[in-house]
Amino acid sequence: MVRALVVGSAVLDFVYQMDRLPQKAEKYRADGMDVIGGGCAANASVAICRLDGQATLLARLGRDEIADLITADLAREGVNLSILETTEDSRSAVSSIYIDAAGERQIMSYRGSGLARVPRVEVLDSVDADVVLADTRWPEATLLAFALARRLGVPAVLDGEAPVQQDLAKAASHLVFSEQGLMDLAGGKDLPTALKQAARQFPGWVGVTLGAEGVAWVEGGELRHLPGHDVPVRDTLGAGDVWHGAFALSLGEGANESSAARFANAAAALKCTEHGGRKATPNRATVEEFMKQQPLKDSTWLN
Repeated sequence: MVRALVVGSAVLDFVYQMDRLPQKAEKYRADGMDVIGGGCAANASVAICRLDGQATLLARLGRDEIADLITADLAREGVNLSILETTEDSRSAVSSIYIDAAGERQIMSYRGSGLARVPRVEVLDSVDADVVLADTRWPEATLLAFALARRLGVPAVLDGEAPVQQDLAKAASHLVFSEQGLMDLAGGKDLPTALKQAARQFPGWVGVTLGAEGVAWVEGGELRHLPGHDVPVRDTLGAGDVWHGAFALSLGEGANESSAARFANAAAALKCTEHGGRKATPNRATVEEFMKQQPLKDSTWLN
């Protein structure tokens, strides 16, 4: 079983379903509401566990009621929480999330206060992993984790949400941007130009997730594109995190990038077919059965 070290954010999400996203400074009424765990790294950790991997999460929390809810949910999913960093007199991160009838979302985040700045080095020294995955929310911890990946000789995958620091991008063996993360870094260039520029700028494998359109990456100096899946979309919340978790897990299992992206596309598509953020993350058997039923799509040149 693949062992993944996942580094970054763990959040509590207050999720509201509504017909249309709020546009004005007035009162709105939701059609439904959930309180669920969130955060890029935490969501990816849950995905790895549901897809038959082992995930150890390094995140920073306060000692408060929010942290209790976050950790209880992660423990139920089987995530190893032995190296979490908790800080007295601090506040854990929370988000309010609105999801419309088309499954698109709007997020207001509070990233906490008084949280640990640098993780204890001895904590990471005790970790053994087949792959390391990190988001951009705790740069100091990500750099230490990627240094560990280099020592272990395993992939170091960065979930490139904006803003993406140069030192994080350079330390990753696999840099997978969101569209927003890539365009934020590129400063207004079109997506193909921005992706090629990033591939020249950073030493690792460079790609970008495109939501329902799948994923694009640079191979031999040229752009490649693997289409996504046409599924009924009910909730896109956490889909990118599931994608990164599935991609990292597959790399840890020894798959090449194209095969890992296929697996990740399928996992993320299935997540979008149900409400509930990461609660809708599929298990391994469901993903593999879905992939059997889909026509095999070759990666194509991006136009």
